[in-house]
Amino acid sequence: MRIKYGFLGILLAIAPTAHALDMGPVPVLAPQKQQEQAAQLSAQFLTRYSYRPVALDDNLSVKIMDRFIKSLDPDRMIFLQSDINTFMADSTKIDDAIKTEDLKLPFSIFNLYEQRIVDRMTYARDLLKKGFDFTAQEDYALVRDDKPWPQSEAESNDLWRKRVKADWLRLKLGGQTEATIRDTLDKRYKNALERAYKYKSDDVFQSFMDAYSTSIDPHTDYFGATASADFDISMKLSLVGIGAVLQERDDYTTIRELVPGGPAQLSGKLAVGDRITGVGQGADGPIKEVMGTRLDEVVQLIRGAKDSIVRLDILPADAGADGGHRVISLVRDKISLEKQAAKKAVLPVKDGDVTRKIGVITLPAFYEDFEARRKGDKDYRSASRDVAKLLTELKQDNVDGVLIDLRNNGGGSLAEAIDLTGLFVGKGPVVQQRGADGKVEVQSDDLPTPAWTGPVGVLINRGSASASEIFAAAIQDYGRGVIIGEPSFGKGTVQTVVNLDQVARNDKPKFGELKLTIAQFFRVNGGTTQLRGVTPDIALPGLSDPKTFGETSYDNALPWAQIKPARYKQSGNLKAELPKLQALHDKRVETDPDFQRLIEDVAELKAQRDKGVISLNEADRRKELTARENRLKSRAQLDDGVDTTNDDGLQSNERSLTADIALENARKKAKDVLLNEATAILSDAAGLQAGAR
Repeated sequence: MRIKYGFLGILLAIAPTAHALDMGPVPVLAPQKQQEQAAQLSAQFLTRYSYRPVALDDNLSVKIMDRFIKSLDPDRMIFLQSDINTFMADSTKIDDAIKTEDLKLPFSIFNLYEQRIVDRMTYARDLLKKGFDFTAQEDYALVRDDKPWPQSEAESNDLWRKRVKADWLRLKLGGQTEATIRDTLDKRYKNALERAYKYKSDDVFQSFMDAYSTSIDPHTDYFGATASADFDISMKLSLVGIGAVLQERDDYTTIRELVPGGPAQLSGKLAVGDRITGVGQGADGPIKEVMGTRLDEVVQLIRGAKDSIVRLDILPADAGADGGHRVISLVRDKISLEKQAAKKAVLPVKDGDVTRKIGVITLPAFYEDFEARRKGDKDYRSASRDVAKLLTELKQDNVDGVLIDLRNNGGGSLAEAIDLTGLFVGKGPVVQQRGADGKVEVQSDDLPTPAWTGPVGVLINRGSASASEIFAAAIQDYGRGVIIGEPSFGKGTVQTVVNLDQVARNDKPKFGELKLTIAQFFRVNGGTTQLRGVTPDIALPGLSDPKTFGETSYDNALPWAQIKPARYKQSGNLKAELPKLQALHDKRVETDPDFQRLIEDVAELKAQRDKGVISLNEADRRKELTARENRLKSRAQLDDGVDTTNDDGLQSNERSLTADIALENARKKAKDVLLNEATAILSDAAGLQAGAR
């Protein structure tokens, strides 16, 4: 699953340094030879070995150009129509650029993009000096991906006037003073402007290769060296470093969180809010200043080999800009990313005079430490292994049912999805896989008996994709449990990762990795989750928009298909129970104020999306705000004095670190209405099954 962000959205969330007006012309970026070679090598694989090979010709070239432009300017606010006309005049030359290893064309587009960013941000900052008339009746379009590009600079200026006015009004409605608003927005736009000076050729190449790969299909990806390392970390849930979560805030790399048990936390030398101003390698290596350096570059400096020394120049959290620094030494170690691992909880559910215990296992991803497994490590980390341990613990807790929470689980290892299914159905086919040659392979789990034989529920939403859908579909097809939530993402394709450096026999990493689609998977019942996803047995409301999120949002997604069912035997049959479960659910939520409020929130969000614009008239907006506040008055959504519903108009790095962390924690503690109802549904299922026995 892929979530796309425009460059501008990324720009406005990061805080770099120095005043752009004193920095001279924007650097002109040029392709590196190894990047051009990597693109050409990638093309060889994509045209030969993809599940649905697409020739690298003029037709594909036009699509790549279109996607590349959209990645830079998704809301059509940066480029002018004349720019687009110039780009599209060369739209059939992208294929030749890749084949001849000459990527000057996409780089020239990006160089103009940088200049346009500087122009627009400079103009936005100038607008702040003048202020705005909030009595005028005018609107601002929230989404502009289908709007025309500005025809002239004057039209672009008016568009940006409305954009800045919208930002200003949002802060004003959030209670900020005029002086604070002007300062906040000036810093925001200055940060975005200066970010243009920090782009490197790797950024351009990654964006271009994203445009190429996703023109083949939505889930084909190119990974440069940094992206490849991050993918590896996400799969094995570990890295070698100091164990600190970092954030860019006002020129500084700031400690946002210390990982329990990591070198940083165990040392006692670092605290949340401390700022890293320099990084040195080894016990006596020179310290490199990192003030204003991109966060990803600082992270790479801090990571390193296990048991090696890294030295950090620290400006304490409570010190001013001219305060005293201290240098600390830390020994890098393996950091386990426990927050992304499976975890359990036991929730009591009251049903009349009966209270049942429902075990909830939250699984953020289908992770697996491939490298440790290949090396024969008997204790290698994986999702199914962790869940198996948690099931053992839940048995000891005497739970009446187990709910697997797969919300926003975008997938991961196919093997882990199969093994996880085996924990609940035992030995048997789990998924069918059809390759480019049309041959179908049935993949099964060989666990003799399931680890859990009691009632099962699976909670999904639109963000549940790929491996999550394989698991949920198998549980549904076997009649093993009740599927609850929203229809899932709809990703029914299989990818493999090709290390281009291994193919080219490079001694050092140069070319990166290519994740390409090689097969389509099908349910054991013969259908596929492709495009349609998994349809829940009991539907719950969701906040996502199928038009912009999910397989149906891609214009080149594979169609739904069907093959012969695999030979499998259902382990249960919920068909008779589902009408009863639905009736019990409907009756319960009718009188559940939290659930009814959620329905109201979903309806309000949908109405806002359908409207597509916001008013820039202060009186009108205050009426809307008052109406919303009146609707929320009866709600108990204040945790530790932090109102999680209030829109202060600030971005994360514009709040104080303390306030931002408090808001984040309050949101985590907020009542999970969907989880509570899912556990109630599973409790009902457990009660019905107990009665049937």
